[in-house]
Amino acid sequence: MVASSATTKRYLPWVVATALFMEQLDSTIVNTGIPAMAANLGVTPLSLKAVVTSYILSLAVSIPISGWLAERYGSRRIFMLAVALFTVSSVLCGLAVNSTMLVASRVPQGIAAAMMMPVGRMAIVRTFSKGELLQAMNFVIIPALLGPLLGPTVGGLIVHWASWRDIFFVNVPVGLAALWFAKNYMPNYRSETQRPLDVRGLLLFASGAGLLSWLLEVFGETNLSPVNLVMLAAMSLALLVGYGWHAKRVPYPLLRLSLLSTRTFRVSVLGGFVTRLGVGGMPFLLPLLYQLGLGLPAWQSGLLMMPAAVAAMAMKVLSAPMLKRFGFRQVLIVNTLLVACVIASYSLVGEGTPMVAIVAIGLALGLFNSLQFSSMNSMAYADIDAADAAMASTMASTLQQMSMSFGLAFGSLTTGYFLNGMSQSDRVAVTSSLHHAFLTLAALTVVSSLSFWTLQPQDGESVSKGSEAPANNPAELRT
Repeated sequence: MVASSATTKRYLPWVVATALFMEQLDSTIVNTGIPAMAANLGVTPLSLKAVVTSYILSLAVSIPISGWLAERYGSRRIFMLAVALFTVSSVLCGLAVNSTMLVASRVPQGIAAAMMMPVGRMAIVRTFSKGELLQAMNFVIIPALLGPLLGPTVGGLIVHWASWRDIFFVNVPVGLAALWFAKNYMPNYRSETQRPLDVRGLLLFASGAGLLSWLLEVFGETNLSPVNLVMLAAMSLALLVGYGWHAKRVPYPLLRLSLLSTRTFRVSVLGGFVTRLGVGGMPFLLPLLYQLGLGLPAWQSGLLMMPAAVAAMAMKVLSAPMLKRFGFRQVLIVNTLLVACVIASYSLVGEGTPMVAIVAIGLALGLFNSLQFSSMNSMAYADIDAADAAMASTMASTLQQMSMSFGLAFGSLTTGYFLNGMSQSDRVAVTSSLHHAFLTLAALTVVSSLSFWTLQPQDGESVSKGSEAPANNPAELRT
């Protein structure tokens, strides 16, 4: 079936949103189930961050190849393959008998998500004009936010009444629905120029990013000497620097770093990278605060995650007029500081904190995070040509997922540092260490706001105001 242009515009956001819903549902359910998984598998909750980081890491290092696959074999074929692999991998996760098998099953899940997300985003960017882009992306995100809305609650109820293994099987009906939507309404975009795969670049980037993320994950939980850790860290950075050197010298690099010379794209992906380092650990740390620190059951912990998702959905409706009125620069500078303040406020949450206060903080976190991500994600494509949409989507998705992976590892590492070897069953010690971790993440988020000061007031107007910005001179968009 070949859908008309009008039909594609009507249903494509639903295609991408369904896949994003499945991803978000899976990740938020897993976060809520971590304590129950740890108890069942006989490991500590913090050690099970590998269940989350293995997924995010495999996703991040696999994203760069997704753009090449879509350009070569078509967006519809790759998208459907990704949805099918994600669904099958979810079943394997549910059948896992130990933590090693569970982590191993999460890897193909991450690879599948690596193909779904950037390919879907690339299809949106190529289908809609820049004036329609913010509205289209917000429409995609609103249904996808049902995942975080339902995930913690459904996950908590499943863990409370059944087995944590059942939380992975909910992806099956959603995956089948996504396959049906993709078959009928996903456009099959392909590149007219078949560029070769940058195998050397893939090896350099994937090994460097993978090694660095692994070091962050095992830091403090390995028998490696400090000298060996420093050597491995230097090796990972050398591999990434080597990729940067390599990318400037080949005609078809895996990630075209020259796109970073466009100011709006650079600030979005690099400034957003640091911002996501600050907020990336929150979905993992909050269930630990509620369950291990406050002693709440899994289902109640899940309910406390819902206000953020509800507020995030509401903000998607408000973000477009706010960006039109104030512009990307002003919104991002102010909102980043507000995000930091909300993260820091979780350091005040303890056993005696009224439930209404916790709900209020969750609402604020959802509102400001939603506006932050909507702004950064849509601004990235404001000055990108249609021909570069696939590469821009690949680069943005890669750096976003790497930052979330590093953010989760950093949050867990910070918590472990402040826990200082004390038992994770000590509620007072866990709560105190989480409070210090929240303050650290908040400080990092404040630092990230500095990057948004480099924007110009008119930057991104082609997206925020629904019309081409008057300053489209390439020289004005760089620097």
